[in-house]
Amino acid sequence: MSDLSAFYAQNVTASVTEEIVVSPRFLNKGGKPIPWVVSSMTEEENESIRKAATRRVKGRNGQYSMETDSAEYLAKLVTASVTFPDLKNAELQKSYGVMGAEALLHKMLLPGEYANLVQKVQELNGFDADMNELVEEVKN
Repeated sequence: MSDLSAFYAQNVTASVTEEIVVSPRFLNKGGKPIPWVVSSMTEEENESIRKAATRRVKGRNGQYSMETDSAEYLAKLVTASVTFPDLKNAELQKSYGVMGAEALLHKMLLPGEYANLVQKVQELNGFDADMNELVEEVKN
C-alpha cells in the first residue's frame, strides 16, 4: 500500500504554470518573442466554465436538452488559464477595439496561434493524457 498522505491537499502541487511562446509577433524591446503564462485549473473551475458554455435548447416535440457550445467552452477555458498577458485588462481590450477576454483572444491571435494555445492549455489541464500510456507508465 502506498502512503495515503501523498493525496492530502497540502502535499499536492496546487497548480502547474508554464511559459509558452504563443506567437512570434509579440516582441519585447530586444526583439525576442514574449512568452505567455498559462496555469492549470481544478475540475471545480472547469465545471463552472463548462456550465457557463451550456445552454438549454428546445428540441423535437418540445423536449429540452442541454448543449455545450464547444467553441465558447474552449475560449473560456483558455482565457481562465492565461495569466499573462492579462486578457481582462480594459486598456488591452480597448487597443484591439473589443470588450471581453474571449473576444480579445480571437482578435489578437491568428487561427493557428489560437489553435496551438488551445492545445497547450488542454495539455496543461490534463486533457492530453492517454489512459493506456498512464497505465504503462505506472507499471514501469
